[in-house]
Amino acid sequence: MATQFQNKTVHLEDNVMTNLESDLALELLRVVEAAAIASARQMGTGDRKKADQVATETMRRVMDTVPMRGTIVIGEGERDEAPMLYIGEKVGRAAKDGIVYPEVDIAVDPLEGTNLTATGAPGSICVLAASERGGLLHAPDCYMEKIVVGPACKGSVDLDAPTAVNLKMIAKALHRDVEDLVVIVLDRPRHETLINEIRRAGARIKLIGDGDLAPGIAAAVRGTGVHAVMGTGGAPEGVITAAAMRCLNGYMVGRLTGYTEEQRERMTQYGISDVNKTYTAEELAPGENIIFAATGVTDGPLMQGVRFFGEGVRTSSMIMKMASRKVRFVEGIHIEQGKEFQVRF
Repeated sequence: MATQFQNKTVHLEDNVMTNLESDLALELLRVVEAAAIASARQMGTGDRKKADQVATETMRRVMDTVPMRGTIVIGEGERDEAPMLYIGEKVGRAAKDGIVYPEVDIAVDPLEGTNLTATGAPGSICVLAASERGGLLHAPDCYMEKIVVGPACKGSVDLDAPTAVNLKMIAKALHRDVEDLVVIVLDRPRHETLINEIRRAGARIKLIGDGDLAPGIAAAVRGTGVHAVMGTGGAPEGVITAAAMRCLNGYMVGRLTGYTEEQRERMTQYGISDVNKTYTAEELAPGENIIFAATGVTDGPLMQGVRFFGEGVRTSSMIMKMASRKVRFVEGIHIEQGKEFQVRF
């Protein structure tokens, strides 16, 4: 099949990667930037629901200006639970003049770290991942046991291994002592045993109140001071983390847990036959043409939060394209129309 696109003939079947990377990457960056700006205006207000609402509404609105035939596969929940960005929802700009846009599966977390935004704490981001159809696991909204590490630790960790053994393997891969490691864990009662095991092994812990997706990304980037993320968090966030690991050459293992009987029955519809399976990042996000985009809402280890000034807004983002092995850190300056301005460094 061929179609006219920007006065050029594009053979869609042969150029899915080209379309996804060249045409969509910056468009999807625009989506997360807009959502971050909207939610950042709620920073410190104490209203986590409002912060999440404006991020979701803005992301949905801007997504409909993107030239794609998108399907939400990881979103805000089922249709009866979420008014928009629900699983199965179709998004993207309507095609005109016979143009056929690429089909894209999309995983979104409009505001990862709603409590962090509401309290002004660091680490909240607006994030999405996209791939060709079938490139992202349709995970239910349950929990996932996870271990996330960087490229040097590929194959070094196992969900069934004792915590002390995993830490020794991570330390060995990084050519350091266990006492030098920093492990991020969500501060939850369910992690009491894990926290005690990490402390007994001698590693240092950074407890976080919300959002394990951004720390997972940081674990795969050298120089952030994060060496691993361990514990149980959201399964949808686990799939988005896996997409980031594919782009960053990181390593992750995850296993679904904490699901209801209804969710277990629904998993078969998502193609999940073995609920006890331990997944790698390649199995959670098997796509060959993954795009990952995130914008900081509050300051974090990789991106600064949104900053407002008299004439506009400054954003800090990252955009990653797996097939072309590109990772870009993008500073955006958004000037309000009609205002005199000076660009600030």
